[in-house]
Amino acid sequence: MKLSVVVPVYNEKNTVRQILSRILATPHDKEVILVDDGSKDGTREVLREIEAEGDKRVRIFFHEQNAGKGAALRTGFSKVSGDIVLIQDADLEYTPEDYPALLKPITDGVADVVFGSRFLGAGAHRCHLFWHYVVNKGLTLFSNMLTNLNLTDMETGFKVFRRDVIQSIKLEQNRFGFEPEVTVKIARMKLRIYEVGISYYGRTYEEGKKISWRDGVKALWCILRYTITTPHSTFKPADQTSSQAASSGVLDHG
Repeated sequence: MKLSVVVPVYNEKNTVRQILSRILATPHDKEVILVDDGSKDGTREVLREIEAEGDKRVRIFFHEQNAGKGAALRTGFSKVSGDIVLIQDADLEYTPEDYPALLKPITDGVADVVFGSRFLGAGAHRCHLFWHYVVNKGLTLFSNMLTNLNLTDMETGFKVFRRDVIQSIKLEQNRFGFEPEVTVKIARMKLRIYEVGISYYGRTYEEGKKISWRDGVKALWCILRYTITTPHSTFKPADQTSSQAASSGVLDHG
């Protein structure tokens, strides 16, 4: 089985090469799709250098204007070819060394979607931004009430999907509204959703963290909107043969 890692990038010139190196060092057959979302800080020049190095595992796409994380992810999802799709932020808050734990429920054939929770497990966690934590927990609780899930971290940036699942969902949100939108939509599809504990090396706003209180308000609106407008459905793979292979195989190591 092949892993597709989708990396939305915006103004991360100091971290993008390091995170790519760590992704490529993971022991999986993989492709890495980086989508630059109109960076203005020199990130695009770094990505051009990476592109010129010619690593066939890496593909890079550029948005001319900044549209938001959700827009960058939609571009990335449209380009993937792997059996499993994993979202990796371009900063260093989430570590690729957690990939084996995140992928295991899918490769074991018990999950269609996996959330990496910052509030489960024994991994290292930076202790800061108390009010960010409170808002996160509140949004997760509200989402759980309307989706009937029991997630601990709806807003996590580490989400993993079978490719046929994520490509079957019509996504609309351009910014961080992607997180509540996709959560509601997968809940309505009766998918097998798992959580695993991950490490978290959170940044301060001075260090480059981008999400704001406005995104929290938008998340509330997204949870309500998509709960009201998204019909219940049962997911049916377009290709039953490849779906069964995806759920029963083991990731090849490259």
